[in-house]
Amino acid sequence: MTGTPPGPSRRVRQRRTLAALFLLYAGVLALIVFWPSPVDQNSAGTLKLILGKLHGAGVPGWINYSFVETLANVLLFLPFGLLAAAWLPAHRIWWSAAGGIAASCAIEAAQAVLLPHRFATIYDVTANSLGAALGCVAVYAWRTRRRS
Repeated sequence: MTGTPPGPSRRVRQRRTLAALFLLYAGVLALIVFWPSPVDQNSAGTLKLILGKLHGAGVPGWINYSFVETLANVLLFLPFGLLAAAWLPAHRIWWSAAGGIAASCAIEAAQAVLLPHRFATIYDVTANSLGAALGCVAVYAWRTRRRS
């Protein structure tokens, strides 16, 4: 019998790719969350200036610095939920949301203890957790849509 042995299945290749992407994402996340000073420190003035101009052009006032910061935290953890949920089997997909919540709690605790110039808040945990949960829900919706 000759020939090449069959390679890994499509699902195995997909899981390997998802794991590699998650590790890449985790590295970028670690750089952002464990940077000694707030990552928006040098751009806060610019963002406030842009928001001022947007408000002058009719953008509602509730879209302010706090809103943008919260949205950034949600978006920061969206890939966590997406990648983890896509990697997990369907019956354990919710673990991605739980893992995102646990990771966010650990990150904020580490910032509070180890990084005196960073601000650990429950609002960040909430926004990060929402991002991970939304990523999880998106994968769940995608998988459910594909089955029907």
